[in-house]
Amino acid sequence: MRRSRLAAIGLAAATFAATAVSLVLGAPSATAALSNNWYAAAPYLMPVSNNPPDPITVMNATGLKAFQLAFILAPNGGGCSPTWDGTNAVSSDTTVANVISRIRSNGGDVSVSVGGYGGTKLGQTCGNVAATAAAYQQVITKYSLKAIDFDLEEPEYENTAAIANELGAAKTLQANNPGLFVSVTMPGTAAGTGWFGTQLIDQAKSIGFTPNNFSIMPFDGGFNGGSSQVSALEALHGLLMSHMGWDSATAYSHEGFSGMNGKSDAAEMFYTADFQTVYDYATSHGLGRFTFWSVNRDRACVGTTDNGVCSNVPQNDWDFTKFSVRFAGATPPQTTPTQPTTTPTTPGGGSCTAAEWDRTKVYVKDNVVSHNSHKWTAKWWTQGEEPGTTGEWGVWQDNGAC
Repeated sequence: MRRSRLAAIGLAAATFAATAVSLVLGAPSATAALSNNWYAAAPYLMPVSNNPPDPITVMNATGLKAFQLAFILAPNGGGCSPTWDGTNAVSSDTTVANVISRIRSNGGDVSVSVGGYGGTKLGQTCGNVAATAAAYQQVITKYSLKAIDFDLEEPEYENTAAIANELGAAKTLQANNPGLFVSVTMPGTAAGTGWFGTQLIDQAKSIGFTPNNFSIMPFDGGFNGGSSQVSALEALHGLLMSHMGWDSATAYSHEGFSGMNGKSDAAEMFYTADFQTVYDYATSHGLGRFTFWSVNRDRACVGTTDNGVCSNVPQNDWDFTKFSVRFAGATPPQTTPTQPTTTPTTPGGGSCTAAEWDRTKVYVKDNVVSHNSHKWTAKWWTQGEEPGTTGEWGVWQDNGAC
């Protein structure tokens, strides 16, 4: 996932200093895992560069519960110890630890992404699978992680030995951390993924490694809107069937979309309408992941056109993040749900038999409520959105008078 070819804009320490002073420095406390649909929907957030927004503000505005924090790299000077962005050692980190603590204190959690576009990756420097896995285990242990993303891009992507280290490490971590949610993210092409991506899938197959999903990034490759991205995802579906030996449903459930909101590095433009197109495809075909790069960019450009910190398309703050929230609610979790899947049937609303809508409650897909003498069904996760006020494209489906 590309950080942006433009320079990063400052450290998160300044952004979070005022709100983090009351936190105890050190590793964040462990938290109960979210259901996997949240890790599958977690959008990318750079917590120490690209002018990061306050994650609590984003969570409270959208209902988001999980972020994909980026990126873990090898030290810029070389070595086999994990760092944030090649500069800040995980072993001595307090800044990101405090961000994670705040997210967890607000009812959320994080996944951590390793790799990304540019920089030196641990798979290149650690020498073998065991050493690579040990370096990543430090990150999992430090932050009590329940999810990790292997974002395998340049310059590592074309390095066969490095990719073997990364995938071997991912398999080791999966075995040594039961229940760990593991994503593999790679470049996308019109053919689904390119030659090196296909080799990557073959390598995973050869070592018996099955991640929760293989995700492609269909941007920076001549893409033109959501329909071209859907076409690439359908091509990836075919590759997963033929190279992993999966049936159609299994391939879809292990497939993911990792998009870019707004203007890409290659000047492709992706609007909220394009995200809607891909979202509709993802939910109707049962895809296993829907994420994007990045929350740092999920705001309108005001006083700058820096692609690292704003989208360069018309939008309100966090419009793209709301798709992640919807996907988490629309996608069946791969673990026991933490939220009820049905609503109480206590009579309410006159002759309506479903419970009266409650502004404070969380509703998920297919929950039914009564409101203003009508029956309403939730189309995805929601809280505080009043039935009848969000229009045809809103969260509530009007089922008529009751």
